[in-house]
Amino acid sequence: MSLADDLNDVLDGHDGVEINPTRESLVDRSVEGGEAFVSKNGALATWTPPESTARTPKDTVIVKREESQGNIDWDSPNNIPIDEETFDMAFNDALGLLQEKETIYQTDRVIGADPGFALPTKTVTDKSLTALFTYNMFRPVPDSIDESIFSDEEFNFVVLPYNKLESSRYEGRLRKFSDGTTSNMIVAMDFDRKLGVVIGSAYLGTVKKLMFTVMNYLLPGEGILPLHCSANEGEDGESALLLGLSGTGKTTLSADPDRALLGDDEHGWSEDGIANFENGCYAKLIDLEREEEPEIWDAIMHEDDYLDHGAIVENALMYPNGEFDFFDTRLTPNSRGSYPLEYLTNIKPSSVSGHPCTILFLTADANGVIPPISKLDPNQAMLWFLMGYTSKIPGTETGVTEPVSVFSRFFGEPFMPRNPDDYAEMLGEKMKEYGTDVYLINTGWTGGPYGEGERINLSYTRAMVDAALNCELDCTEFEEDENFHLKFPRSCPDVPDEVLNPRDTWSDPKAYDERAQELARQFSSHFDEAYGDKGIEEEVVKACPGK
Repeated sequence: MSLADDLNDVLDGHDGVEINPTRESLVDRSVEGGEAFVSKNGALATWTPPESTARTPKDTVIVKREESQGNIDWDSPNNIPIDEETFDMAFNDALGLLQEKETIYQTDRVIGADPGFALPTKTVTDKSLTALFTYNMFRPVPDSIDESIFSDEEFNFVVLPYNKLESSRYEGRLRKFSDGTTSNMIVAMDFDRKLGVVIGSAYLGTVKKLMFTVMNYLLPGEGILPLHCSANEGEDGESALLLGLSGTGKTTLSADPDRALLGDDEHGWSEDGIANFENGCYAKLIDLEREEEPEIWDAIMHEDDYLDHGAIVENALMYPNGEFDFFDTRLTPNSRGSYPLEYLTNIKPSSVSGHPCTILFLTADANGVIPPISKLDPNQAMLWFLMGYTSKIPGTETGVTEPVSVFSRFFGEPFMPRNPDDYAEMLGEKMKEYGTDVYLINTGWTGGPYGEGERINLSYTRAMVDAALNCELDCTEFEEDENFHLKFPRSCPDVPDEVLNPRDTWSDPKAYDERAQELARQFSSHFDEAYGDKGIEEEVVKACPGK
């Protein structure tokens, strides 16, 4: 028998299994069981142990087996292999723990708004809050699920957030700490058998990101490009994608009153167009203000009876009167809010759209040397997609006193397990096939680096985004930046011409040249280290800054 069959046997033989309980009952159970507390406005507040305030990448592992290991980039530090025996041990341990639980929750949902590639997902957990999270984040099973390429390939997922492994049994199998002890946590994926298990991580994002990683592995094999991006649609029915790491403005810029949101984080691009993976949003809440992010604020903070609310606020400080303080980072700077898409005002309920006319790569360059908007050809787009560049600024982490360059392939490196050319080449092919324009938008600094220059005016950035989406730059003359091989427009509606060339904004052009050349060298060095032996096409290599 398979492990999936063993799981079904446990469920069939247990008297306390609740299959697809109502949302209201899960909220009620979460409060009654002390998994969450009711805030002043009706949202649920929860706090996790210190080791579970974020993902645990060193405990996140993938089964490595001969028939599929060639699909995965094992050189990536995020792809940590385990053998099938270790996975089976953990999964069987999870089954044994399930049998001891008084109540087990089973939720049957799908990942993917397009019925053509929706992945049926059965989540089994002992925590009502985890089950509620799957209702917020995973989609209902569509009536047309039989049309899916995965209709007969259900993913079975066991989540035991507050149990721990018996470390001694996993010595030499899981990571070892500096004191010689072995980890008692595991977040494991078996792509071939479509199985997942989480033991010991109570961070709700672990559930979401494991399934995101699974989709990012499965879809390229079916000719579908998975993307870590937000997506929206204009009144003309044309879609746009926004890719960017934290701090680049992805959430802010995708929330456009004139464009309906498909989703804010995870999408697939198939021969039929764009489709969101999710049913909801999992937004960062640190420093959240209503004036800056009204949509997120209202989704979390609207008042309702707690049984009907169901938004989950994770690891944010809450005072005894039930009010949140999103500016207090003593618990963690990674406080999060989970809520259904329907809590937002301007969405497209189907979460699907046609092929994107425009893709925006967002970067926040703290060096102040990258043009605020550049148009990329397919080779350049593949290069910048591979690099996933942005800057980490002083104050974001202990010890960061100068801007630090960050490269995260495909703007989501930890969750993109396949070989890099699988994703990059597919992007280039789809750009050419569907005539998609790609722009690089720098939301970072101008007039000098962080500490000397200033952040690019948000109204200018919005004007540049609008110009890109509305094809207002098609007849504009472009100029080439030699350091970064980028072509930037000499004019853009509602943006001063002098802003468009970063060199012109510096009082000392020589200082600009030195800074730009240094960043270009960092690009070249990182490319050689990450992709030097990956067989990337020569025309893509030539598009790399510093080469």
